[in-house]
Amino acid sequence: MRTKPLVGVTADRTMTGAHASHVTGEKYITAAVDGAGALALVVPALGTHQATADLLDAVDGLLFTGSYSNVEPHHYGGARSEPGTLHDPHRDATTLPLMRAAIEAGVPVLAICRGFQEMNVVYGGTLHQHVHAVKGFDDHRENKANSLDEQYGPAHQIALVDGGLLQRIAHGAREARVNSLHGQGIDRMGAGLVAEAHAPDGLIEAVSVANARTFALGVQWHPEWKHAQNALSTALFRAFGEACRARMLARIPGGAARPGAEAPRTAHA
Repeated sequence: MRTKPLVGVTADRTMTGAHASHVTGEKYITAAVDGAGALALVVPALGTHQATADLLDAVDGLLFTGSYSNVEPHHYGGARSEPGTLHDPHRDATTLPLMRAAIEAGVPVLAICRGFQEMNVVYGGTLHQHVHAVKGFDDHRENKANSLDEQYGPAHQIALVDGGLLQRIAHGAREARVNSLHGQGIDRMGAGLVAEAHAPDGLIEAVSVANARTFALGVQWHPEWKHAQNALSTALFRAFGEACRARMLARIPGGAARPGAEAPRTAHA
């Protein structure tokens, strides 16, 4: 019998030479394994070639990763992307229906960067395609000429919403410093989502799903980067892992009665 929950980590579809490949960053995998205490399984971007119900039956949680690609704007009624914008329609066809089905089924979900934007789109929200070009907002992009440590270093403060799920995970903290490596961001927040944190310019940096049955949280920054060296990141992956473990135990006859089997509640449960 497994002693660790199985977490699906979403992949992008990309070309390796002439061959289509499904890839995800090692930083997400190691954060799931070491930070959430889980076994990791890469979920390929195969769309309808794998039934959503079968995927949800196989996993105890889902980690929706960041990506260099953007959600295609037709999914949220946005304007056509600028030429050269990187899209991944195979990922869209996989993650958008998978995320909603997972949350409705009570599968714990942690969504990061692109995954955070996917969460907003799934719930009917819209995205700024170029946050830095919108009056009143700062430039949230990284300088790609810098080293990775500089790119992923703390960039700005976030204010955590009082009484929210994220604040509870952060042991009552009112603010934190996070990295910032994104060009897109939430414009109109999706129905049924609740803001959990804001950047100094007012941009939404984290959301939860109001009526989720278990852990369902999205963050715009990258907590997976050196997660063990950051208190908020450590707490975030630990809470996600606990929710995944609770689902695993609940699916084992008699497992839900074991100590530690109750999933962390959402901010609105």
